[in-house]
Amino acid sequence: MRLILATRNAHKVRELEPLLAPHTLEPLPDEVVLPPETGETFAENALGKARAAAAATGRPAVADDSGIAAEALGGAPGVRSARYAGEDATDEENLAKLLREAPAGSGLAYVCALALVEPDGTETVVEGRCEGTLADRPRGTGGFGYDPAFVPTEHGSGGIGLTMAELAPHQKDAISHRGRAARALLDRLVSRAG
Repeated sequence: MRLILATRNAHKVRELEPLLAPHTLEPLPDEVVLPPETGETFAENALGKARAAAAATGRPAVADDSGIAAEALGGAPGVRSARYAGEDATDEENLAKLLREAPAGSGLAYVCALALVEPDGTETVVEGRCEGTLADRPRGTGGFGYDPAFVPTEHGSGGIGLTMAELAPHQKDAISHRGRAARALLDRLVSRAG
């Protein structure tokens, strides 16, 4: 299936493309306007973007909304993860704020909702989670966002104490919230086709 990916985030495109194979991801056309992320949940935000892209293109569209939830902050930043340090904050500014506000070693969860909206109106929403703890400082050059300070509880074949940004891409994909959501979506598509 050829899917419109309802995002302009290049990092998410690179991460989702191999995870959703054998389906092909196509970029969101420039003229498509996505709604603001005003939902209370990741699923609401993902569905809003996928609906907008499917309606504008007449094609199946998939959208992701994801973020990090810190136990010490009552689940914040949550759906505001990309805007945690302000509307136009960089990944580095958001991460620095999290490191200032939550203690090292405290519990974290990465959450990803993936929504698929098809031209006939069929909607599928799945969620993936990855549990971890907050590192004392950023480490690693892979990944993006909060990855340099997210130490996953499950490491795949990586060593204990590595951040998501220190894992090889295949190790990260095996345990990440986005990887788990993508596999759940693929399972749903296969079960519907079979």
